[in-house]
Formats: sequence, structure tokens, C-alpha cells
Amino acid sequence: MRCPSCYSEDTRVIDSRLGDDGDTVRRRRECRDCRHRFTTFERVVLDQPRVVKSDGRREVWNGEKLRRGIMRALEKRPVGLDQVEELVGNISKKLKLSGEREVTAKQIGQEVMDGLRVVDEVAYIRYASVYLSFEDVTAFSTEVERLRSMQTVEGEAKQLSLLKFMRRNRRQDND
Repeated sequence: MRCPSCYSEDTRVIDSRLGDDGDTVRRRRECRDCRHRFTTFERVVLDQPRVVKSDGRREVWNGEKLRRGIMRALEKRPVGLDQVEELVGNISKKLKLSGEREVTAKQIGQEVMDGLRVVDEVAYIRYASVYLSFEDVTAFSTEVERLRSMQTVEGEAKQLSLLKFMRRNRRQDND
């Protein structure tokens, strides 16, 4: 690392610490020539894949476009901006970590739907109605029923795990 004061390349690391919840490394350095001390940050740089649209066009990843679509689905819903940012961040991170150079708009849409289903069911249906291009009320009703059946299966799984937990605790109390 070059010294910002004298431009010497002879520097040494004095101290290293993790920052940003482990996403960066903060290094305190000292120039061996002029003794100037300075701080550097190190972070992993992962390129966002290009987006392949349904008509075959390729676009550069646009996190703002993703955020706008999610915000439109969440309009007038009781969901905070922090949840929106977390959802956008999770989707963005998942796509970066996939290692793929290109992802389809369909993959991104499915990730958004999966995230919205957890965050807000009404927003999920709103987004699905545009994303899945519902042609009529029947298609809309079918998606609502699919959401209900997923809730039932998830609810039963949660109840079963709760029952197992309660049985285990009851056995421990009896011992």
C-alpha cells in the first residue's frame, strides 16, 4: 500500500480489525520512510450479474429499479424502509454470491416474490399480479389459493415443531 504522504510503497500494518459486521477489514498502517500513519479498508468486491430480460435484451444490474418495484408493491402497507432495504440487500447479495455472470429477470422476480411472501402477503399478491401477468380473476384466485395452501403447510410445520418442543420439555420435567 502506497503512503498518501510521501508515496513510498514501504508501509507496514500496525493493527487490523473487522468492521461493518465482518464485511470489511480496517487496517492501521505506518510508512517506514516518513512515519506517517493512515487507515485503509479492505472489502470483497463481487460483481453483480447482468440481467437477461424476457425479450433477450441484457441490462446492467440496477438495485434502484428493484427497490422501486418492491416499494410499488408495498405502497400503503405497514412495512418499514428497513425491511425493504433488507429485502433488496438479501436479493442483491444472493445474486452476487451465485457466481453467475447473467441472471434472468424471471429469477429475480421469483426472488422478490419469495421475499415479499414473508414480508407482506398483500404486497406479494400485488407483485405477483404484475409479475405473473394475471389474465383474469381466475388466475388471481388460483395464486391466492396457492398462497393459502403454502401458509397451511408452513403453519402445520411450525405447530409440529412446537409440539415436539413441548413433548421434549414435558419429558425433561418428568425426569
